[in-house]
Formats: sequence, C-alpha cells, structure tokens
Amino acid sequence: MSARSVASPQSSCRFGVAVGDATPPVGIYHRMWGAARHDRSTGVHRPLRTTAMSFAPLGDRGPGEAERLLVAIDQCILGNEELGRIVGSIVERTGLPPECVAISCSHTHAAGLLSLERSRLPGGEFIAPYLDDLARTCGELAARARGDAEPVRIAYGTGRCDLAAHRDYRDAERGGYVVGFDPDGEPDDTVLVARVENLGGAVRATIVNYACHPTTLAWDNTLISPDYPGAMRETVEAASGAPCVFLQGASGELGPREGFVGDVAVADRNGRQLGHAALATLAGTPPAGTRYEYAGVVESGTAIGTWRYARGDESAERQARSWSAWRGDIPLPYRTDLKPLPEVADELQRLERSEAAARAGGDAESAQRFRVLAERCRREFTRRKGLPAGELYPWQVSIWRIGDAVWLCAQGEAYSLLQTELRRRFPKTPIVVASLGFSWDVAYLPPASCYDEPRYQTQVAILAAGALERGIDELAGRLEQLLR
Repeated sequence: MSARSVASPQSSCRFGVAVGDATPPVGIYHRMWGAARHDRSTGVHRPLRTTAMSFAPLGDRGPGEAERLLVAIDQCILGNEELGRIVGSIVERTGLPPECVAISCSHTHAAGLLSLERSRLPGGEFIAPYLDDLARTCGELAARARGDAEPVRIAYGTGRCDLAAHRDYRDAERGGYVVGFDPDGEPDDTVLVARVENLGGAVRATIVNYACHPTTLAWDNTLISPDYPGAMRETVEAASGAPCVFLQGASGELGPREGFVGDVAVADRNGRQLGHAALATLAGTPPAGTRYEYAGVVESGTAIGTWRYARGDESAERQARSWSAWRGDIPLPYRTDLKPLPEVADELQRLERSEAAARAGGDAESAQRFRVLAERCRREFTRRKGLPAGELYPWQVSIWRIGDAVWLCAQGEAYSLLQTELRRRFPKTPIVVASLGFSWDVAYLPPASCYDEPRYQTQVAILAAGALERGIDELAGRLEQLLR
C-alpha cells in the first residue's frame, strides 16, 4: 500500500543569533601560503564575520539538556591557545560551561594564519591584539544570541552544487599526487540547508552546510577575505532578509573547481554559485512544522490524486522538540612513522638559516625555495609540539540531536567520507557536519586507502591509516544512542 503522508524533518527549540564583524586590521600578518611573496595584508576584499547561535530545548530541561552555543568564525584554523581565549571569553560572558560551546572555522585561507607563534614575523605585532578583540567579540555575540533567543521551528532541505571538486590529482609526469582539480574525481556535492523560523513565520536565520575548501584565493592574493562564503552569504541574505551562516563540511579532499588564484572576482563568482544552489534548495524545502499528505481525488480528464501540506500532529511535534547531546573524545591511534620532534626543530632552524643566507647573497630564487620548505616545517612543528602523549589521540567531537536532525561538530579536516558515510547509515536524519571545530592540531583525517600512495593530506596527518573509519564507527554508535 502506498504511503498517504510524507514527514518533513523538523526541529523545535529556542534559538538566538547574533552577527558581528571580525575583520583584522590591514597590515596584519597574512601569509598563508608557502608560495606567497608577501607577509602583510594590503587591504580588504570583504569583511570577515563571526556569528553566534544559541540552541536550547523547549520547556523544562532535564540532565544533559543544557543550552548549546555554536560560533562560526571566518578564520582558517585556530590553535589551542587562540581557541582557549575565545572559549574563555564566551564562558565568562554567558556562564555556560566550556563543554556547551562549539567553535567552527569557515577555513578561509585568505584570513591569514593568525597564530600567536607568528607574532615575531612582519605584521605579527597585530596578531595578539586582534585575537583579544576576536575573543571579546565572540563573548559579546554569544551573550547577545542568548538574549535574542525565542521558540523556533527549523526545516531542513538537501540540494546539490558542483562548486566543489575532488582535489587529489595524480600527476603522471611528476609521479605522484598534487593538490589540484581532479576531473575524474567524484566529489560530495551535497548542500544541506536549515531554515530557522519563529512561530510567526519570520525567517530568523539560514544555515548553509557545504564541504569545499575556501581556497579560491591563494598566494597571489594579498587581501583579507572570507573567500567564497562571503558572496554566498550576501546572495542568500538578499533573498531571505535574515542572517546566513556558513558551516564548512568535511572537505579534506574537496576544493573549488576554479581556485588557487589571486582574482577576488573568482571568489565572488564561486560564492554566488553556492548561494543560488542554497536558494534553490530552500525553495524546495517544506514549510516548517508540516507534513505532506494525500488529500484525495479530483476528477478531471482522469482521476487526479492531490497532495497538500498540513500541520504535523502532536506526536510529530513531540518528536521535533526532543533533545539530547554528547560531547567527548574518541581515542584514535597515532601513526608510528612520525619524525621525532627535535629533528623537525633542527630542520626548521637549518632552513631558516639557508633562506637568510640566500637572501643576503642576492639569490632570490633559492631564498624563496628555502622559504617554502621552512614554512612547511614550521607548520609541522607548531602542530605537533602540543600533541597529547601516548599512543591514542583524543579526537574531540560534539553532537546535538535536535528533533529529527543531528548537528555534529568535529575536530580537524576529515575527508568527505565522514559525512557521506554517516548520512548513508542514517538516511532519514539530516546531519549537519561542521568541521574544523576545536583546535586544528589533529590536522587531516584521510581514509585508509589514501595512505597507499603519499599525498599532501597523508603527509601532514598525525593519525594512522584507518583512524577515520574507526572514528566514523564510533560516531555512528553515538548517533544511534542519541536518536533512540
């Protein structure tokens, strides 16, 4: 017998949102790319943004039902110290415990690499004051979002966008993988949107969850920029009249088909492409709080079966209001072939001396080559020096089950297998995947098959082959518990 109604995934909760500017000062250290020849930013393409969202259950709150905060920041990556400043400011302003706060970076590479350890470099004198301002802004926005909260319904829709391309390209002439457009790859093109409406039907926010590295702009760009998420938000906000929030999905092997350029017009074009795909998805998203039901026959040239949207029943509303959450660590194995950290430190010093000597000798080409190698080495040292001791790394994850949907914030840069496999296992559950949550020191999480032949992501990965698959299995078990 054919179904007579189709349920629409919904969430009902209290929600508040606050948006603020997070643009660094012009002249701040900006070099993100080893190939870049500049150190300081020279201007602003589009402002950077920080958005705080407050989620809380409706009615009386039981154990484990504390309010949650999700803060989306236009930054590339955050280290433990930088992240600690932000979370500390939010805790101070809101009184919420740290485990109720999740941070997710958009991963724009045109924000610069604003690590406190780079304060000694040109433009680095601006880094610490900027991070203090960013922490203060995040705390203020979190407090405003909480004060702005009201009962809402959230409707979810799934669409497609071919902005993202597979970026593990095997260069046969070079004899190995490079990071670049792979025309034969099969990227995850899923666009997941969440439309938040208050009980009066007004749109409070639109959340766009998409997996694609914001690497349109690369070494030739000297401007501060959110990359494609900036124009994407502008496109959606012009149509909705409400804030649009971008959440970076699991994009370890995904990037724009046209990227690694210095032309900001390309970044805007990429953003509009995703923005229009999100709007198309929103146009097909059912009204919040409804189900699609069979309404009977109308006799015409033939018998026409009609359908209509109707308000969900009491059981559907109870389901939409259900709430559960988990925040914790999933232990994943370190790889065993990592170079000893003292050797990395010695190599960095050697490369820095070589760069300085080449520059002093007027050999600009050699100086640039040593500069690129030193940058790679510096990142490895910075990333690894604070890693927890032992054989297992505590991969940080936060999961919220809000009604029919799951909101997942995970540490590091997982390959898209993280989201495609979870969505395959839970096909009726919208799963919002926000990557680059917490600190970046875990780096990439590639599938086991990627370790067979070296590529960039496996070279910088600190976890062993199979760690991602193990993490997915653990997450699936947690999701099963929360969905029950």
